[in-house]
Amino acid sequence: MADDRKLAFAPFATPAKGVLIMFCEEGLKFGPASRKALAPTGDLVQRAAADDRFTGKSGRGLDIVAPAGLPVARLVILGVGKAGKLKAHDFVKLGGAAMGKVPTSAGEATIFAELVGGALKPDQAAEIALGTQLRAYVFDRYKTKRKEGDEPKASPQITIAVANAAAARKAWEGAHQPVADGVIMARDLINEPANVLYPEEFARRAGALKKVGVAVEVLDVPAMKKLGMNALLGVGLGSRRDSRVVIMRWNGGKKSDAPLAFIGKGVCFDTGGISIKPAAGMEDMKGDMAGAACVVGLIHALAARKAKVNAIGAIGLVENMPDGNAQRPGDIVKTMNGQTIEIINTDAEGRLVLADVLHYVNTKHKPRFMIDLATLTGAIIVALGQEYAGMFSNDDRLCDRLTKAGLATMERVWRMPLGPEYDKMIDSKFADMKNTGGRFGGSITAAQLLARFVDKTPWVHLDIAGTALGSPQNDINKSWSSGWGVRLLNQLVADHYEK
Repeated sequence: MADDRKLAFAPFATPAKGVLIMFCEEGLKFGPASRKALAPTGDLVQRAAADDRFTGKSGRGLDIVAPAGLPVARLVILGVGKAGKLKAHDFVKLGGAAMGKVPTSAGEATIFAELVGGALKPDQAAEIALGTQLRAYVFDRYKTKRKEGDEPKASPQITIAVANAAAARKAWEGAHQPVADGVIMARDLINEPANVLYPEEFARRAGALKKVGVAVEVLDVPAMKKLGMNALLGVGLGSRRDSRVVIMRWNGGKKSDAPLAFIGKGVCFDTGGISIKPAAGMEDMKGDMAGAACVVGLIHALAARKAKVNAIGAIGLVENMPDGNAQRPGDIVKTMNGQTIEIINTDAEGRLVLADVLHYVNTKHKPRFMIDLATLTGAIIVALGQEYAGMFSNDDRLCDRLTKAGLATMERVWRMPLGPEYDKMIDSKFADMKNTGGRFGGSITAAQLLARFVDKTPWVHLDIAGTALGSPQNDINKSWSSGWGVRLLNQLVADHYEK
């Protein structure tokens, strides 16, 4: 969780110690509070900038140690380019960039939240704060020995200097802190090793959402057998760890409102089963539950900020292991909705998990829409790399809204095709379908299978294999996993579905 004790909002004032961080536009243009604070330094900034060829362009920084005329240990100037072009996600990035300039040895840092036109709005200051919290995240709980000079230190106290501290804190606590906590929750879950986070433990941790008013129901193996979730259960047959399905419900809207449904693939470790994966890189398969982690983080964010919407979060939790009881290629399983699937490759297991959970949520909860997230295919990484998630859907309006939410948060999606031509690739000689259509169009045929379990409900499948694991390092993420999807889906809900 974001540690609120390490984050404060206060009126503009020159700090007595620590690191002072300011933003400037091209041409070394500062806001009024920054100019006032820099007055005692004379032309120090101009001389340092000239020596470093710093002009305030976006992405550039100027670092001055022990600045003459100021009581702080370090003065950092961050360029923003032309402020008129800044969007909401840019303020989050600025907060992350600012946090990245705070040495681990620093006890505190103050960030002046202003530009040439004056103080940032409360919501923009809260976005700066969000960026600092996401950048500060580290997952090092299992490190017991460190190199000399690399001992863990207490995280610095961050103060966001603003014009109206009370309004900025209200914006932070009401909308941004819950999202920060949701992202960090997702990151923690994904980064955990599989010997610690297995299906039962994952379900237990999801149960902690009860503290923020979420109703949590856990389906064990007998309950799933009774429901006929044989596709999901088949994946877990080779594991000593029992499978689970967790249903999380946040009721923030009217009782009569149909819920929004978010479904996550939760394969806590994926060896590939009998169709075993190569050993190299298999350790990353502890993160094959990133879709489920995102759903947990999202439901936390919605509940903690008291979103005025009804939402369902459903996660299928399994472990895909090879043993004498494991599912085999050639096996046929009957899904909850009665359709049968021939298993061609046991490493195409995520779609089997999602098929039963999608049908369960659709028939039991009658949602307004369903969005599933899954680290489903390596093929999507080949197609899109790590900058975009693959988006497959039966609903144009939902796709359009998600695309815009992705641009607003920079958790971007790219729509991929679906169609009967691809559907034929998963037809089976022995069952209603097979679980893989071969090498070509691998991410598409996986989505085609899922489409057979959603009926006419508006639905989006997000293949996050490229964005969720080994996430690209940037200003707001230095972790192996970024917790991708929490901010995207929260933005979607806030923009279009709250009343």
